[in-house]
Amino acid sequence: MSFTPALDFAFEIRAQVSETLHIGHGDGEVTEFTPIVGGTVDGPRLRWEVLAGGGDWSSTRGRVCELEARYLVRADDGAVIDIVNRGYYRPAPDAPDQYDDGLKVTETGHYYRTSPAFRTDAPAHRWLAETVFVGLARPEGEDVVAIRMYAVR
Repeated sequence: MSFTPALDFAFEIRAQVSETLHIGHGDGEVTEFTPIVGGTVDGPRLRWEVLAGGGDWSSTRGRVCELEARYLVRADDGAVIDIVNRGYYRPAPDAPDQYDDGLKVTETGHYYRTSPAFRTDAPAHRWLAETVFVGLARPEGEDVVAIRMYAVR
């Protein structure tokens, strides 16, 4: 019997970022921090605001960039949710543009994927902390990173 997991669109995070700060490098690795200064989260089950104050730490070795972003969002009902979003960005010449219902969700020539974990005690949003998500990310200009999140079922 074979089983293939399915993905359901859940929401899209549009994080506004400011200038990347160089932290250091050593032994073939470059470490940087990109502040998250705001943004939105929008999807079929939610509409939120990304709060300023979080950020994305990145470590690049060769052509592979390992990412770890941590930030807070505020739901329309006032609940605050903590997000830790880890992933990878790397050149991938064979990676095509990908579309979801006409919306371009990935960039040609790049593998840019994430997997978030959520923490909250708000009953209305507890489902986030009990679900596995996969994100397809793409830059939008110099100051926005868009991540289209899919729930794994």
